Amino acid sequence: MNGAVFKTVSETVRTGSGRFDSYTPPPSDCGMRISDCGLDWRAKGTTPEEMKTRTRVYALRIIRLAESLPNTPTGNVIRNQILRCGTSVGANYRAACRAKSKPDFISKMGIVEEEADETMYWIDLSIDAGLLKRNRVQSILKETDEILAITVSSINTPRSSRRV
Repeated sequence: MNGAVFKTVSETVRTGSGRFDSYTPPPSDCGMRISDCGLDWRAKGTTPEEMKTRTRVYALRIIRLAESLPNTPTGNVIRNQILRCGTSVGANYRAACRAKSKPDFISKMGIVEEEADETMYWIDLSIDAGLLKRNRVQSILKETDEILAITVSSINTPRSSRRV
């Protein structure tokens, strides 16, 4: 299934206008819509399975964003960086879900935090360099910020319970 999802996203990018519209639909079997990733969804609480799905959808959006960057030396460097850190958010979150202890969980979630923050950096740099327009990526910047906030909250919860 994952290969089919990637192929669908890649085909969409290749056959589309080549511009990034900040929306990549989630896989049809995940039971979640992009609109579910808004603030009210976050306020309801996020289960590990919901976060796994959310970070997978996020990775698909990052792939589409990266493929929309121009084929220039600068665009290639930024594309590779965005792909590396943006897709690793979900991979590292899944690793955190398999943590063997609270310190291990905190450490692995710290990596998720760093990768999400780095993704935001590269998107902002792309905007500053004129490779992307802010209004076209505002949605994915917001999603990055929300994933970052959830991650920091997830790190702080076990940290505060250890101090008690």
